[in-house]
Amino acid sequence: MRFRDRHEAGELLARALERYRGQPAVIYALPRGGVPLGAVVARHLGMPLDLLIPRKIGHPFHPEYAICAVPEHGERVCNPREEARADPGWLEQAEAQERAEARRRRRLYCTTPAPDVSGKLAIIVDDGIATGLTMRAAIRDARQRGPHHLVVAIPVAPAETAALLETEVDELVTLDIPEYYRGSVGAYYEDFEQTTDDEVIALLASVHQSQRPDVSR
Repeated sequence: MRFRDRHEAGELLARALERYRGQPAVIYALPRGGVPLGAVVARHLGMPLDLLIPRKIGHPFHPEYAICAVPEHGERVCNPREEARADPGWLEQAEAQERAEARRRRRLYCTTPAPDVSGKLAIIVDDGIATGLTMRAAIRDARQRGPHHLVVAIPVAPAETAALLETEVDELVTLDIPEYYRGSVGAYYEDFEQTTDDEVIALLASVHQSQRPDVSR
């Protein structure tokens, strides 16, 4: 399966989540790439949109290869084999740097109070998954917020990663679990341009504005 862009993937995910319409819930998007999809889903279902901001720790010699991921709140999630090989001092420093970056992004992106998800449905949305480490960190963060039901919704994931995530959430909704994964999320999109900070801020503001009650009536 191949998606035209993140907006189309978000529309398809929104349809797959239609059965949740009307439930007390919060949509959580992972920035930056998950926010365009999360915004589409939130508008379609009429649910508030917030962020979870896990941060990847890349291999010191291959930064694109994740060896750990750090949630905003809670302990890091790691590939055990790679964690054992990493220098502990370097890993602690990298974790501190990524936590600081998550705090910076929270201040930059979020200008309204976070919606309360305690006792409600939480749906975590991203534009796809490879190793799954950042999503697993996001799941840990979301669990601490006390939702009664936790769903992860993604367009595409490798079979092995999808099977692992299914053990950590109440439901995994995915549009495609290919038999042979192409190696990167971007390979499943025709347009996979990087989402900018300004786009994240604008999308969050537009969803919030569209869901404000009309006090003029």
